[in-house]
Amino acid sequence: MSRAFPHLCSPLKIGAHTLRNRIVFGAHTSNMAENGVPGERHIAYYAERAIGGAAMIVVEPMPVHAAAVLTRGNFRHSEDDVIPHFRKLTDAIRSNGAVAIQQLYHVGAHGDSDLSFHPHWSPSGMPSYHDSDGSHAMTEAEIRETIDGFVQAARRCKAAGFDGVEVWAAYLGMVDQFWTPWSNRREDAWGGSLENRTRFSREIMSRIRKTCGPDFIVGLAVSDDPESSVTLQRDELAEIVRLHDDLRLMDYVTCGSGGYLNFYPLMPTFIYPEKLGVDLAATLKRVVKHAVVTAESHIRTPDNAETVLGEGSADLVSIVRGQIADPHLARKAVEGRPEDVRGCISCNQMCWGRRGRDYWISCLVNPSVGREYQWGGDRFSPTDDPKTVLVVGGGPAGLEAARVAAERGHRVTLVEASSRLGGNFRLAGLQPRRAQIVDLIDWYERQLDTLGVDVRLNAYIEADDVVAQGADHVILATGSIPAETGFQKALPSVDVLPGIDRGGVWSIEAVMARQARLGKRVLVLDEGGGWRGCGTAWKLAEEGHEVVILSPDAMIGKELVRTAADAPLRKALAKMGVGWRLEVSVLEWHGDGATVLDHNTNRRSLVEGDSLVTATTNLAADWLARELGAIGCAAVSVGDCAAPRQAPYAFFEGRKAALAI
Repeated sequence: MSRAFPHLCSPLKIGAHTLRNRIVFGAHTSNMAENGVPGERHIAYYAERAIGGAAMIVVEPMPVHAAAVLTRGNFRHSEDDVIPHFRKLTDAIRSNGAVAIQQLYHVGAHGDSDLSFHPHWSPSGMPSYHDSDGSHAMTEAEIRETIDGFVQAARRCKAAGFDGVEVWAAYLGMVDQFWTPWSNRREDAWGGSLENRTRFSREIMSRIRKTCGPDFIVGLAVSDDPESSVTLQRDELAEIVRLHDDLRLMDYVTCGSGGYLNFYPLMPTFIYPEKLGVDLAATLKRVVKHAVVTAESHIRTPDNAETVLGEGSADLVSIVRGQIADPHLARKAVEGRPEDVRGCISCNQMCWGRRGRDYWISCLVNPSVGREYQWGGDRFSPTDDPKTVLVVGGGPAGLEAARVAAERGHRVTLVEASSRLGGNFRLAGLQPRRAQIVDLIDWYERQLDTLGVDVRLNAYIEADDVVAQGADHVILATGSIPAETGFQKALPSVDVLPGIDRGGVWSIEAVMARQARLGKRVLVLDEGGGWRGCGTAWKLAEEGHEVVILSPDAMIGKELVRTAADAPLRKALAKMGVGWRLEVSVLEWHGDGATVLDHNTNRRSLVEGDSLVTATTNLAADWLARELGAIGCAAVSVGDCAAPRQAPYAFFEGRKAALAI
C-alpha cells in the first residue's frame, strides 16, 4: 500500500467482490462501438485502464430500449447476439484485475430523433433538452416494456461476464424523471407520492436482483443540480436513495453533478472548482447503511481522491478524465509515484468535444486514447535498434516526440530557441484558470530529465547546424507564428488590414508573452471562437483593461460549444464587464478605434479603443523544413509547423513520429 495514499490504495468489498483499491473508471460514452458492439478499439481502451490499475471499470451506457439510443456509437440494445462480443470485453477487463460493470440507461424525454428514429418517451410528455423535440407520456404498457428493457439488459450483462450493472438515474434521465415532481405529473400508480414516483426504479432494481442473483453487483448513478430549482435538491435525493438503500436494492451509489437542465457542470471544465460531486456524496454517505458511496465529477488527481476518502465523504472515487489522460494513474498512485501521472487539463476538447460531434473520443494530452489497439496501449516497447534523434522545438509536438523516442530507448536531443519549454502552449497556460497546462509542461520537463534527454534551451538552430548534428532522425516542431497582417477570413479579399501601420495592433502571442504595450481600452478581434481570443480577453479584463471582443461569429466562444465551456465563459466575461460585437469584422484600424462592418446589415460603425489585439489564424513556421528540403536533409515536420492547428494534433503527430523511428 502506498504511504502517500493509504485510503486510496486500500481494498474494499463490494457485494461478493473485493476491489484492489478505491479507484473507479466511471461510465462515460466513448462512442467506439462498431455496428453496436465493442470491437478492437473499444476492448483495448478499457483493457488499458484495467492494466493501469483501476479497481472497477463501469463500461459506458447501454441503452435499454430503442427510445434510449442517443449516439452513433451506442451499443446495440435488446439483442442477445451481442453477448459474445461483450464477453471479449469483460474478459479483457477481468483478466487484468478489475471488476467489470456496465451502466444501463434511458434518457426519457431527452432523446435524439436523428439517431434513435423513435418517439421520445417520458413520464409526462415533457420536452427534450437534448434536441428540439417533444415526448409523449408513457402508457402503462410502455412503462412495463421499459422496466423489462432494463432487466433484460442486465440479464445479457451477466451472460456476457459482467460482474454487475449500474442503473443510471442521473442528469434528469428517465429514472430521475419519474422521481422528480416537475417532470412526473402523473396521477396514476407511477406518480404523486414518493412511493409511486420511486415505483419505476424499485421495480427495475428488485427485478434485476431476482433475475441476476445476490452476487451480481447493482449500482445506482445519481447527480444533483443545485442551480436548477425544479430538479431534486440534495435532501430530496437523499430521501430517495435512503429508501432504495433500506430495501437493499443496490450495492453502491455514484454521485455526479449537473444534468440536462444545466449541462455545463456535467463534464466540468477548468472553469469549475474541482471535486464537484463530493458534497452530494457526503450527503448520501450520511444516510445509507448498506451501499458504498462513490464520488465523481472533477476529481482529477490521486491527491484529490485521497482527500475525499480521508475526510470520509465517500468510499470510492471515480476518476474518468484523469484516467483517460493517464490510463496508468491508479498504478502510479499505488506505487507512490503521483509525480509521474500525466495530468488531465480539464479542457474537454477531445473527450466530450469529440463525443459531442459523434466521433469516438480521444484526449488532447494523450493521443493513444482510441488508438491503444494500434499503438500497443499507452506503453512503449524498447527498440532493438537505438538511434540518435534530434527534435527541434519544445512545444507540444516536440515534447511528445522527444519523450516517446526516449521512452523507446533512442538517444534524444531537444533544442528550443527560447528560454522555456512549452511554446505557444505555455502562453495558453497563463490565461485565467488554465494553470493545469503549465503543470503538464512541468510533467514533461520531469519526464525528459528522468529519461536522459539532452534539452538545450536558448538554442536557435539553422539548417547547417542540423546537418552538423548528424542525427539519424530529425523531427521538426518549430510551431507557428502570428501573420502580423491583420488578415481576416471573413474579409478574404483584404490581405492587409488598412491602418495596421499606425501601431497599437498586437497578436495574442505578444500579449500573453507580455511583449505588448496596451492602452486602457482594448479591442480583441477573435476569428477563432476559442481560448486564444476568449482566454486572452479574460486575462486582459482581470488586469483592469476595458475589453470589447469583435467577432464574425454569431456567438462568443463558438468553438467552445463542443467542450461545454462556452456559456460559463460568457458568464465570466460578462461579470468582468467584457463587451462584444457579433457578426462583425474590422475594416480599418485608426489608432484610436476601429471601423467595423456588420455582416447582416452591411453598415459600418466606429468602435473606440486604444489597442487592437488579433486572434486570427497563424502561419506555419516552416522555414527550417524548407531549408533542409533544399539541401536534401530528411526531416519530419509535426505540429503547427506542418499546419497551424489546435494542440491535440501536435501531441498526436509528435507521438506518431516517435513511434515510427
